[in-house]
Amino acid sequence: MNPAALRAACETNFARIHMLLAWEQGAGQPKLVGVWALQLRKLAPFWPAVLEALPYNYAFLCSPVVDPACMDGVIAAFFAAIEQSPLLPNVVSLPSLDAECPSYPAMRRELAARGVTPLMLSESARPFVTPEFGVKRSGSTRKKLRQDWNRLSGLGTVDVVNDRTPGGAELAFETFLALEKASWKGDRGTALLSDSKDAAFVRRLLQGLAAQGDASVALLRVDGEAIAAQVLMYCGTTAYTWKTAFSAKYSKYSPGALLIDRITDELFAGSDILAINSCAAEASFMAQLWAGRRTMVDLLVDVGPGKSLGYRIEAGRQLAFRQLRNLRDRFRDRPSAPPPRKPGMATSQ
Repeated sequence: MNPAALRAACETNFARIHMLLAWEQGAGQPKLVGVWALQLRKLAPFWPAVLEALPYNYAFLCSPVVDPACMDGVIAAFFAAIEQSPLLPNVVSLPSLDAECPSYPAMRRELAARGVTPLMLSESARPFVTPEFGVKRSGSTRKKLRQDWNRLSGLGTVDVVNDRTPGGAELAFETFLALEKASWKGDRGTALLSDSKDAAFVRRLLQGLAAQGDASVALLRVDGEAIAAQVLMYCGTTAYTWKTAFSAKYSKYSPGALLIDRITDELFAGSDILAINSCAAEASFMAQLWAGRRTMVDLLVDVGPGKSLGYRIEAGRQLAFRQLRNLRDRFRDRPSAPPPRKPGMATSQ
């Protein structure tokens, strides 16, 4: 929701973004008290359109930005604006919604007042850490990190750099992109450089955020060679670990985990950052480093009267997608069957 990020998405035609702005009218100048960027998504020409509250791909939070003093009124005005606009569909998809943000209970209250029961698609726990709680200082994970760092240090001079100047951040981002492209993501075609449109957007995104001090890329280096990169974004007193890449050549040293561990301490050593949001699933490696969690939910709602056909189609699509993904994951996790025994092969008892 950073204006620089939204501008990057619009300038590169990466997403069709609609902005909802809530203003408090008083005796003086109107005061902006709420902002919500939503993406208009349509899968096919005859498929019903949906508003998605992740304003573009690669966003990681869909919560609106609202003045706490005006929370209920702004949320009510947002839903009313969606329902009344002839340009916007009434079906709203809310993936990666922060359930611990004040806007979430305000949404539930407004939907209940409208007689709308949201479809809960999923509830999860995102790794999250603060200086007071969440950093694991002992245990097997901590022991392995020390061992990996010592082993890596045996190869040369190891350091972590996080240049927050615009030029330094852009240069380090190119290092990240190259590391990601050389990884398994490049082999599968899911690296950012695998798609020219994605690459153009994220470069403009990083450039815009770095220009105002809201993004940087931390690098783990051995003798000056970057072996892991962590893209960081900043908003207020929170840092977000957006994307990670590392060299497969050094995978046995857990370079991604080492970099996250070191940059966590570095960020908390100052007074600017009071929390770090992983932007990752609970099954990610960050869950092994941090004990803190942030509750996240995925919802689908129809803010109009009743349940429209578009809502029913989108609900069916999202539920089917999740079932297929879970089925895929179960097949991936199944142990492979042993090779068939040749006739006459002896077995030991």
